[in-house]
Amino acid sequence: MAAEIDHIFILTSRGAPAADALVKFGLTEGPPNVHPGQGTACRRFFFENAMLELLWIENAAEAQSAQSRPTRLWDRWAQAGRGASPFGIILRPGASGELACPFDGWDYRPPTMPGLELQIADTGLNEPMWCYVEKFRRSVQPGEHRAGLRKLTLARIAGPQLPANSVTTAMASLGAIGAAAGGEHLLELQFDHGVKRSRQDFRPGLPLLFHW
Repeated sequence: MAAEIDHIFILTSRGAPAADALVKFGLTEGPPNVHPGQGTACRRFFFENAMLELLWIENAAEAQSAQSRPTRLWDRWAQAGRGASPFGIILRPGASGELACPFDGWDYRPPTMPGLELQIADTGLNEPMWCYVEKFRRSVQPGEHRAGLRKLTLARIAGPQLPANSVTTAMASLGAIGAAAGGEHLLELQFDHGVKRSRQDFRPGLPLLFHW
């Protein structure tokens, strides 16, 4: 696979109170972030090779502006619990160094966030939002997590049955992520190859499972 996961977001209620469960579990929370002009804000958790982001709409007007509307972040957030996938998966170039985006996408270069350059796939709301970032510099270093989690080694998405030509199905076939049909939207993250055979379920607050 020429691309790998850079970070994954989960759309949550405003302020992401569900993040407190991650802190209680034993994750060290990084600094929050606000995305000017996009209308979103987030709470973040950093690992050695990836980031988990709990994202919400902070400014409805900005999220529905001409700049942000094509991302459909507002639509996903507004339709939470009514079929829309709450997940976003952002890929970056993999170890091979190849820079080609693995799916057809459109350029997102918001003038309110200079330096951000994404390619975003056209997907239905019933599957995750897929993005690709060719150049990205993360200034925040991963913290030491009391829970001992260090490196993301597998991510798996469950949700409604998707057509064979969906972006999610294509990315699963390339090995970027695991995917399975299920009755609800669910994100499973494996850390450190799951050698301890431990599991933590964060539902119902978050559609999230950890394995480590």
